[in-house]
Amino acid sequence: MTRLRTYEELTAAWRALRLLGFRVREVACVGAPRTILVAEYGDPNGPRVSLSAGVHGDEPAAPWALLGIARDGLLDPRCAYRIWPCLNPSGYLAQTRANAEGDDINRSFTRGGTTPEARAVITANRDRRFALALDLHEDFEAQGCYLYEPLRPDASPRFAAQVVAALDAAGLPVQGLDGDFDLGTPAGVEPPYRLERGAVLVDAELELRVFPGLPQSMFHYRRGAQPLTFESPRPAPWDDRIAAHRVFVTTALAIFVS
Repeated sequence: MTRLRTYEELTAAWRALRLLGFRVREVACVGAPRTILVAEYGDPNGPRVSLSAGVHGDEPAAPWALLGIARDGLLDPRCAYRIWPCLNPSGYLAQTRANAEGDDINRSFTRGGTTPEARAVITANRDRRFALALDLHEDFEAQGCYLYEPLRPDASPRFAAQVVAALDAAGLPVQGLDGDFDLGTPAGVEPPYRLERGAVLVDAELELRVFPGLPQSMFHYRRGAQPLTFESPRPAPWDDRIAAHRVFVTTALAIFVS
């Protein structure tokens, strides 16, 4: 079994990337005595991409996959990246989904943010908008990988089919999705999704209406970005989960810059 590496090891590894041209700093959590690590990389004049992981503290492979992607030179340097290596440090330390106050950060991007972490991200991004926003997760119930691709009215999916094909080519498991798979839709409301193998195609405007707390992906959507959320299967071996996130990020970036 892979040892769960500490948050201190993760932050130290990111600071070491300064030697590779990453600009790494801490930002304050607004209203709480803790900080979040943020890194920037690439051409400041290039298309802007947000990368994040670890918004749920019990999804540990995603932050380490994001570190490996950065360390191994897999980020196209023509883009301007703002990277949130672990959005929920207190949850990571406690190995819990929620933060230290017991709140799900990924339902707290409403208005100016209803958690210290969301307020930190919103404050840091107040003068910046992104063209693409990638958020890395893990699903403890899934046996395969899948992604969410929110769609604007009358838009067709651009990323889903190619990401699923890349996962297949890498020999990684892809989740079969049907109406019985729990996607967290509130009871009594119309699901804002169309399901395909490995892909949840989201009616973004409907999701904005039916979900009570705004996730980070939809915060970026409202500000003009194309958000994508990727889920690896948490029961799978560690190395497979890391590999899945690498396939997702590199494939999504290749489509974006093409």
